[in-house]
Amino acid sequence: MQLPLQITAHDFPLSEAIEAEIREKAAGLDTYYEGIMRCRVVVEAPVGHHRHGGPYNVRIDLTVPGAELVVNRQTDEDLPVAIRDAFDAMRRRLEDYARHQRGAVKSHEAIPQARVSKLFREEGYGFLETADGREIYFHCNSVLPPGFDHLEVGTEVRFAEEQGREGPQASTVTIVSKPHA
Repeated sequence: MQLPLQITAHDFPLSEAIEAEIREKAAGLDTYYEGIMRCRVVVEAPVGHHRHGGPYNVRIDLTVPGAELVVNRQTDEDLPVAIRDAFDAMRRRLEDYARHQRGAVKSHEAIPQARVSKLFREEGYGFLETADGREIYFHCNSVLPPGFDHLEVGTEVRFAEEQGREGPQASTVTIVSKPHA
């Protein structure tokens, strides 16, 4: 961390053991992201804390290049649990932020489309032709409603591809549009 950790307690004093735990967990965040510029932890005791105990609220503000990451209102009756939960949530946020910065965020691939090129109705199977010219086998049980009987040569479909025993096959086939007559 580039700037010192700031710890604030509202409505009650923090014990040395609790402050040490917060410092240790804050230092541990550096292992998930090296560019942390500032960390501020605010611990709040509930109104009437002296008579009833928790729940405690823990807020963590982290400044990293290009963003402010905040975990707010991690609440528990037990202060160490509330602190642990808040730092676990911040760790997940920091990991997500680091993945996003590295470009490792999952991108959803477009669902492949093809057209029915061959149909063998009696045998219950057919073939799809993809835009790049590949031929993909499919079985009648792979076709989602309205079903295999509604297919014609030329029907546009979306499909999920998997590797079968004899090559690529469509595990799920969904009708997009019928061919124009």
